[in-house]
Amino acid sequence: MIQYNHSQKPKSRIRPPNDYRMREQKALMKMKMKKMKKIFLAILAAGLMAGCSSEPSKPSETPTPKDPEAITGSSALYKCYISARGWAQDAQPFRAESRASTGAKGHDGKAGEWRVGFASPAQRATKFYTWANDDISHGTDDTYSPTNSSTQIFNVQFLKTDTDKAFAVAQQHGGDKLLEAEPDTPVLYVLDWNRQSNELLWHVIYGTDRDTAKLRVSVNASTGDFSRVEK
Repeated sequence: MIQYNHSQKPKSRIRPPNDYRMREQKALMKMKMKKMKKIFLAILAAGLMAGCSSEPSKPSETPTPKDPEAITGSSALYKCYISARGWAQDAQPFRAESRASTGAKGHDGKAGEWRVGFASPAQRATKFYTWANDDISHGTDDTYSPTNSSTQIFNVQFLKTDTDKAFAVAQQHGGDKLLEAEPDTPVLYVLDWNRQSNELLWHVIYGTDRDTAKLRVSVNASTGDFSRVEK
């Protein structure tokens, strides 16, 4: 019969080495480093490709300056009239005139600058307003006299014909032939009240000023009818 020695102790289990976890951590670190290296190389390659494919920056283009805005005489007068009413509630116009400007020769009844004079009988004063490129400015007050023929005020309701129509009428009375021969001739416009004929007139002026004009044609600003050839 086999006898057992109960005094003998069972053998202890084999434990893993103490550095097992350290080796595991090192292995994980190596995997992370490899992964980060791949990501870094991918980003670097993408950056190099973008740098090679991008076009050199172009110099900024200088915007082309636009020609000054041009409008008809009636439009300019009404724009200035609104401002003049802020100066005096009884303000009435007595004169409107265009001025030559670059890019607007007046061949279509439009100008880039207009000067409109108003008078206030209550304040016994006159004031000129200037429209240019959608901006309105004004001068200083001057003395108003109702007996002065150069400052004869009129009601704006008499103004029913604009400068584009006045230009078309003037063209039929010598203006077309003049511009055909000299196309660079500027056309100016003056609006005032004629006491002798008791009517509102557009004076269509072919030239740089009224005195040296090559042709001047008067057109009734209420009816649009031809009045006369002044010169």
